[in-house]
Parts: sequence; C-alpha cells; structure tokens
Amino acid sequence: MQRDRNIGKRGSSRQSQLGYNETRKPKTYWHAHLARDSRAGRPCHAHLKRLETPMSVLDKLASALNRRDEVPNQELARRIVRDRNAAAVRELVENLPHQNKSIQGDCIKVLYEIGGSNPDLIAPYYKEFGRLLESKNNRLVWGAMIALDTIALKEPKGIYGMLAKILKVADESGSVIARDHAVGILVKLGRLKPYQRNCLALLLEQLMSCPNNQFPMYVEMSLPVIDADNRKRFQQVMEKRLPKLDRESQKKRVAKVLKNLA
Repeated sequence: MQRDRNIGKRGSSRQSQLGYNETRKPKTYWHAHLARDSRAGRPCHAHLKRLETPMSVLDKLASALNRRDEVPNQELARRIVRDRNAAAVRELVENLPHQNKSIQGDCIKVLYEIGGSNPDLIAPYYKEFGRLLESKNNRLVWGAMIALDTIALKEPKGIYGMLAKILKVADESGSVIARDHAVGILVKLGRLKPYQRNCLALLLEQLMSCPNNQFPMYVEMSLPVIDADNRKRFQQVMEKRLPKLDRESQKKRVAKVLKNLA
C-alpha cells in the first residue's frame, strides 16, 4: 500500500517537473515538436517559424501599410526584381481586377516599376495589360500603357497587334501619360524592320496632332528612328509646327533637333 502511494507521488512529481500533463496528447504534429523541445529546455523558434503563414505580396503594398506615398511600392518592385520573384509578379497581376481600387493602383505601379528594371519578368502578361486599356479606372489605363512601353521590345508582335487600341486610348483618354507612352511604343517598334513602315507613319501622325507642350519631347524621342530615308518627312513636320509653338523654350528644343538633322 505504501509502495502504491509512493508511485503516485513520483508520478505527480514527474508531471510537475515537466510542467504539463503527459497524459494529454499533443494536438498536432508540430505541437508534439514544440512540447518535446520544451521538455528538453531548447527554444522553440525554429518550429514556430514553420507555423507562420507566408506574407502575401499584397501586405507589402503602400495601401496595406497606410502609406500615401509610392516608396513602399518602389521598394517592393526592387525586391521582386532582385529576387526574380515570378510568383510575386503573378500575384500582382492576378489582383489587378481587385475590388479595392487602391490595391489595383498599387499592383499596376509595382508591375510597371518592375518592367522598367527587368521587362522579362512582366512580359508574359502583355495581354493582361492590353485588356486594362479598356478599364474605367484611369490609373489602370495609363499604368498599363507604361507597362506595355517597358516590354514593347520583348513582345513586339503582340503589342503591335494592339496598336489600334493603344492609339485610341492615347487620343481619347485625355491622359498625357498614356499618350507619352503610346509614342514611346511607336518609337520602339519603329526600330524593328517588320513594323518600321507602319509605326513611323503613325509616329508622324502623332507629331502632327499632339499638343504643343508635348511636341518637343516627342520630337526628341523620335531621334533614334530618324534616318536618311525618312529624315525629310520628319523635318517637314518640325518646320511646319515650329513657328506655332507657344514658348521660346519649346522652339529652342525643336530647333536643336533640326540642327542635328541638317
């Protein structure tokens, strides 16, 4: 009888030393590991780390951080480019139609920032960017145009097929940014022989019809595609519009290009 009481005491003492009831089974596999490490006096951080849920890329966007500036989005883009994180790019693209417009805007911002540094990472999604040109969210429209501009030389055939839509948006959206990057796309495609003839004709149309304040920049952007065969046509457009420009600074910029072409 005495022996039985001693056994009970030893069991109670053992349980109090361990600090938990051995008769209670661990709830999960990982809880078993945590319990074993606790008994051994080792820290459980390694197992706790495995229990953590991976952070979504959306949690790192400016809107998720309650930031009104673009710095978090720019930093996120740099990390994705550094790590060549294709999964993060895919998650951003998948959330472009998110019901929250702030998330939409942040996603397209990060994507075109990525495109500016490493266009290969976003080039596979050129069709998704093309569809955004029909969006009612203006930020998505001009953001998509920037993205398309960054990947024009990576997906020239696909983007050339969108030119009608691209130029319609440039002319009708009222977005200066959209028009700037539509011209950028024309210049890039105009450097490629299969698209040169049509793109240069469309570029000349943009030069003839664009507002005065954009004309000097578009003229400067056109320099890489001006050669002996088309120089005269570009010169004629510049000479026609030069006297009608509003500011002296605009005239000086165009005159400088004309001088270089002479």
